[in-house]
Amino acid sequence: MEKIRFKGRRFWLMMLALTWAFLSVGLFIIPGKSEAAANSGSVYVIPVEHQIERGLTSFMERGFKEAEEMGAGLIVMEINTPGGRVDQAEEIGQLIRNSKIPTVAYIRGNAASAGSYISLNADKIAMAQGSMIGAASMVDGSGNPIEDAKLVAWWKSKMNSAAKANGRDPKIAEGMADMKIEVEMPEIGKTKRAGEIIALSHDEALKVGYADKIADSTNEVIEWMGYSTNDVFHMERTFTEKLATFLTHPGVMTLLLFVGIAGVVIELIVPGFGVPGILGIIGFVLYFFGNYVAGFAGMETWLLFIIGIALMAMELFVPSFGILGILGSISLIFGVVRAAYSTAHVAWSLGIAFVCAVVAIVVVALIFKERGIWNKFILSESLTKDKGYIPIEDRDTLVGLTGRSITPLRPSGTAEFGGQRMDVVTVGGFIDSGRFIRIVKTDGTRIVVEETEET
Repeated sequence: MEKIRFKGRRFWLMMLALTWAFLSVGLFIIPGKSEAAANSGSVYVIPVEHQIERGLTSFMERGFKEAEEMGAGLIVMEINTPGGRVDQAEEIGQLIRNSKIPTVAYIRGNAASAGSYISLNADKIAMAQGSMIGAASMVDGSGNPIEDAKLVAWWKSKMNSAAKANGRDPKIAEGMADMKIEVEMPEIGKTKRAGEIIALSHDEALKVGYADKIADSTNEVIEWMGYSTNDVFHMERTFTEKLATFLTHPGVMTLLLFVGIAGVVIELIVPGFGVPGILGIIGFVLYFFGNYVAGFAGMETWLLFIIGIALMAMELFVPSFGILGILGSISLIFGVVRAAYSTAHVAWSLGIAFVCAVVAIVVVALIFKERGIWNKFILSESLTKDKGYIPIEDRDTLVGLTGRSITPLRPSGTAEFGGQRMDVVTVGGFIDSGRFIRIVKTDGTRIVVEETEET
C-alpha cells in the first residue's frame, strides 16, 4: 500500500510540475507573441538630408502621407543635415508630432541646428557612432549669430517644448539654442558656459538622455523597436525632386544664370541668330523651375521673370530712352533673387554669372559687330557717285565771275553768268535788271553778288 501511495504522490508531483510549465508558457511566451503582433506592420524609412527648406517639408509631407496610406507601423527618419530654415523645421516638427504612427529619429551623421529640433520631436532617438546632435543657435544667411532677443526666445521655447514632450531635459535643449545661458550636465561632467553652445556626441547624448539607442544601421534600429526588417520601404526622391536638387546646387545655379544673362542679351544686341536667345530662355526657365520645385520660389517669381523678358524685348521696338530695358532688368534680377533659397548665396552666383556674361557679350559683339543693333542708329551709308548719288558742285570756283542781272535783285533774283542762269542775292542793296554784276562769295547754295562796271 505504501508503495502505491508513493507512486501516486510522485504522479501528482509530476502533474504539478507540468502545470507550472504550462503556466510559465502562458505568462511569458504568450505575452511575447502578443508584443510581436502589436509591433507588426511595415516600416517606412524617410531620409532627412541636405538643407532644411521648403522642398524638404514637401518631401516629408509626402512621406508621412504615403506611410499612413500603406498602414505602416513605424516611421524611421534617417537624419544627416547641417540645419536650415527654422520655420520649415517647425512645420516638419508639427508633422511629426501629429503623426499617428510611432517615429524614430536615427541620426546617422549630424543633426545640427534645425535638424536637432526635428530629432527631438520624434518618439525615440537612435544615434550612430560618431554622430552629433545640437548646435542649434539661430544664424542669418551669412552664418552670423542672430542677436534678436525675441527670435532667440521663440526658438529656445520651441526646443524646450520638443525636449519636454518626450521626457528629455529641456535645459539642455535651451543650451543648444541659446549661447548666453549656463547649463549643468553632471552626467557627462560638463558645464555649458555663457558664450558656448551645446553639441552632444553619440555617447554624451546617451548619458544625458538625448539618445535612447546607439545603433550601427537602420536595420538595427528597426529590430530594436521590435519590427521585422523583411518589410521595410525606403522612400526615394522622384525624378523631379532629384532634378530640382541638382538645379539648385550653387555651381549649377551660377551656370544657368550665366547662360540666361548672356543668351538673352546677345540675342537682343546681335539679333538674327535665335540660338543664344533660346539657350538664354532655357537657362532662366531651368533656374526658376528648380527653385520652384525645391519650394524656394513661388508663382510670383515666374511673373517677375516673364515681365522682365517682355520689357527688355519691348525696348528694341519702343523708343523709351532705355527706361523699359532698365525696368525689365530690375524685374528679372528681383525675380532671380526672390526665387533663391539664400540672398547671400544668390548674390555670389549672380555676381559671378554677370561678370562672365559681360565678357562673353563683349567678345560676341566684337566678332559680329557688323550685325549689332547699334548699326540701326549709326549712319554707315556713303553718298557716292557709284551708288547713284549726285554730289553738290563746289561753288567756290564761281567767285570772281561777272555776269548780268536778268531780273531786278531785291535783294534776290536771277542772273546770267556765261550763258547759265543762277539764283543770286545781293550784298544788301537793290540792283536793277540788265546791270553788270560780279560774284563776291558763295555760302553753300547761296551766291552773293554786287554791282560792277566790268562786262
